[in-house]
Amino acid sequence: MSDSDGPKQVDDPDYHSVNHTAAQTCGWTKNALTGDGKCYKYVFYGIESHRCIQMTPVVKCNERCVFCWRDHAGHAYELDGVEWDDPAAVADASVELQREILSGYGGNDQVPDDVFDQAMEPRHVAISLDGEPTLYPYLPELIEEFHARDITTFLVSNGTNPEMLERCDPTQLYVSVDAADRKTFDETVKAVEDGAWESLIETLDVLAEKDETRTVIRTTLVNGHNMHHPEWYAAMCDRADADFVEMKAYMHVGHSRGRLDRDSMPDHEDVLAFTEAVGQYLPEHTEIKEVPESHVAMLAREKETWVPKLQKSSEFWERDPLVSY
Repeated sequence: MSDSDGPKQVDDPDYHSVNHTAAQTCGWTKNALTGDGKCYKYVFYGIESHRCIQMTPVVKCNERCVFCWRDHAGHAYELDGVEWDDPAAVADASVELQREILSGYGGNDQVPDDVFDQAMEPRHVAISLDGEPTLYPYLPELIEEFHARDITTFLVSNGTNPEMLERCDPTQLYVSVDAADRKTFDETVKAVEDGAWESLIETLDVLAEKDETRTVIRTTLVNGHNMHHPEWYAAMCDRADADFVEMKAYMHVGHSRGRLDRDSMPDHEDVLAFTEAVGQYLPEHTEIKEVPESHVAMLAREKETWVPKLQKSSEFWERDPLVSY
């Protein structure tokens, strides 16, 4: 979306957007509607894919990761002059955009009526569509707004803004650690601003102080770039006192195909082997889960990894559908 009266805020026509808030469904949301499977986050954490909003409050990133499927040119605008919507407006836009995107599934013979009704009442938000969400100045308040609506929050950050993350208490906080040493970080992540590596290290200490928020260190594994020294990754996970360690294969899709070749995409067996190698240095993380279809593996301290309130016996699921705010 381009606004002639102000800065360009959402520059991807594939996103549905309201001002600086953008949303888009992933393939797993659509699969879940038609009964064709759920995202690995259901297996790992209990998220119902057809009830999950994938959104961002700002389509701008301060890193240029070589493996990113997005068009880096879309992140080039400046934030100076952006008229920020308040958290309630962003939450409203996120829910309405999700309903708009999925409205075409109403009456689809492959989608049961009750499943469609549930999809119209989202219960999760993944703040991870694009950009770096900590660039939105009211992110902590946005998370609180979603929680007030009984919507769980899964926040994904690159860790460049530890001061903001210290104030954020989502249901689950993911921090991307896509390199375990400064040289690999510079070559793989390509941060726009100086000090990004130091900020990431500071963020690990912020994670270690989180008591209520579940924390995840996540790594996108790229052959020939960052799949080395598993002990160094383990040291960073240990410093963060992360509840979970999630490792996922780079996928050769989107704009990343102009930066990397297909050989950069590891097989699931390679992902699992590297995850197990990291686990050798994390003796408390004795449990391992994997979803081969998504080329992802996870280390955890305990066998039960679902968010407690997402257990099927939880009162969380008893709210009537189609509640309006």
